[in-house]
Order: sequence, then C-alpha cells, then structure tokens
Amino acid sequence: MLVLVAPGQGAQTPGFLTPWLDLPGAADRVAVWSDAIGLDLAHYGTQADADAIRDTAVAQPLLVAAGLLSAAALGDIAPDAVAGHSVGEITAAAFAGVLEDTAALQLVRKRGLAMADAAAVTKTGMSALLGGDPEVTVAHLEKLGLTPANVNGAGQIVAAGTLEELAALEADKPEGVRRVVPLTVAGAFHTRHMAPAVAKLEEAAQALTPADPTVAYVSNKDGRTVATGAEVVSRLVGQVANPVRWDLCMETFKELGVTALVEVCPGGTLTGLAKRALPGVKTLALKTPDDLDAARALIAEHSSAAADTQTA
Repeated sequence: MLVLVAPGQGAQTPGFLTPWLDLPGAADRVAVWSDAIGLDLAHYGTQADADAIRDTAVAQPLLVAAGLLSAAALGDIAPDAVAGHSVGEITAAAFAGVLEDTAALQLVRKRGLAMADAAAVTKTGMSALLGGDPEVTVAHLEKLGLTPANVNGAGQIVAAGTLEELAALEADKPEGVRRVVPLTVAGAFHTRHMAPAVAKLEEAAQALTPADPTVAYVSNKDGRTVATGAEVVSRLVGQVANPVRWDLCMETFKELGVTALVEVCPGGTLTGLAKRALPGVKTLALKTPDDLDAARALIAEHSSAAADTQTA
C-alpha cells in the first residue's frame, strides 16, 4: 500500500523549484497558476532569497505548487492514501481529487495571506523539540504558556507561542529534550494566535465545490480518514488554529498497512519522521527531478506487490 504525502511550511529553500521548471510543460503550468493567484511562483521558487520565501503568504502557495508539480512529474500514479503536514493538507486534497489544482492554489493563497495577517498582530514563532517523553514535554510547554502545535511522533514536538515564551523555553527545556531548534516560519501556526485567519478561510471556503476523496484522505487533525469533500474542506479551515497530529497520521498509516511512502517536493522532513516511526516502510523523498526514476521504481514495485496480493 502506497501513501503520498506533502510537507508543510519550513521545507522550502532558495531556488528549490529551479530544476523542476526544466521539465516539459512545467514552466507553462506554473505560469498559469501564478496568473490565477497573482503571485510569481517561478520568481519566488528560483530567484528569491530565504527571507522572501519565509513570508507566509509566499511560502504556502509555493509549497503547494511544488508538490503538485512534482507529483504530476511522476506520471499517472494511484496512491492508496494521501496526507499532508499543515499546509500540505491542501496539496493532499488536490491529490485526492477533492480540489482541482487551481482551486487548491487559490485557497492556499488566501490561507497564506490570512495567516500572515494574523501573525503580524503579535511577534510569535515555533521551535522543534527533539527527544524527551511526549507527556512530560507537553505539560512543560503548557506551563510556559506554549502550545504543542505539531505533535510529529518519532520524538519530535513543535512548540509555538510568543517570542518571549520561546526564549523561556530555550532557557528551561523539558526534561529529556536534547535540542530546541527554532523553525524558519513567521508565526505561531496552529495555535490561538491564528484564530483571525479561520474566519477569513471560512468565507473563502464558501466559494469551493469540493468533490469526495477518490482515495483514503488521512486528516492531520486526528489521524482519521475523511470520506467527504465537505468534511475535508471544513478541516482545512479549522486546521490553521488547531494542532497538527502527524503522529496520529502515522499510526493510521500502520493500521492501513502502508508499505511505501513517497514525499513530494520539497521532500525530506516527513520521510525522516517515517524512517524512525514506521520501520519496514520504504520511503522516498522527491527533492529534485533526479529522484523521479527511483520514485517511479518504488511505485512500480508497490503496484506489482498489490497486483500479486489481489491475484493470490
């Protein structure tokens, strides 16, 4: 069983889209998307510096565009399940047929702008905590006024809150935590600080006509599979102010019997988590087009295994 996953904000790096635009038709597709959302995706994905693509309003549509572009480059694939981390859920919604590509990009553009506005109200941020016992870590974060915004599994929790609260965390780490790593994001996403963005997304969602998922769509709200397009969109709206439970998504992958995981561009983060939390599951991250052949081989191997199982 194959699951296709999409990373969240912070995975972008300067110039990461450059090699993908050399693929046949890719530049034209990105140009059409750019016109549809009023943002020059090619410029930001090839020429902009780290500070420019750290901007939430830029980073989010750029990540979704990269995910859609890299998945399309794989050819006609049929994953058994899809999931996304944070903004990657919008990419996953397109993979599942819930949203058309352009609609997904228009939604994420509004999401990015709304979350950037919310982040501008108070200076906030996020930091990853590596190691430690989850229960001990969560209790310690709450004592400091921080939110466990991403519970990623594999010994990683991301804390979010004000810069003062994060500074206090640096000085007072939870017992067992080896490192506290500040993330390159521009706000305390998936916390109460994002509440103003929820109302704007609710309004934007009214213009959507979602279809029901054509494959298993695993929601990072609680790791459950979602059967209707309307419920997917509802969760996408509420997600910006709710914690990401990627640990529960990986538990669902286990329950579904996932044997292979491919992470779309800019891949790496989710495959790293899967290698630690899902032993025995084959993983591959799409970082550049050089990874496409290996990804296709893994997908073909998965398809052969599925066909053999069905024949048996």
